[in-house]
Amino acid sequence: MGIGIKELLVILVIVIVVFGTKKLRNIGSDLGGAIKSFRAAVKEGEDDKKNPVDTEEETIEGEVTSKKNEKI
Repeated sequence: MGIGIKELLVILVIVIVVFGTKKLRNIGSDLGGAIKSFRAAVKEGEDDKKNPVDTEEETIEGEVTSKKNEKI
């Protein structure tokens, strides 16, 4: 009682009629780019686990100013 080839073709035709081929191409490329960036982020996270970086905080020296007293 699974979905057969005929049912998949009917669903594909309905999707093409509703969205159009150009929109489907854009959706496919966007989805591919999202998967690629997700895989890169996962790989980067695994690399961070293997090679932990020192978590010492860096101090940034500078002057803190306020715009309260400035006239507009």
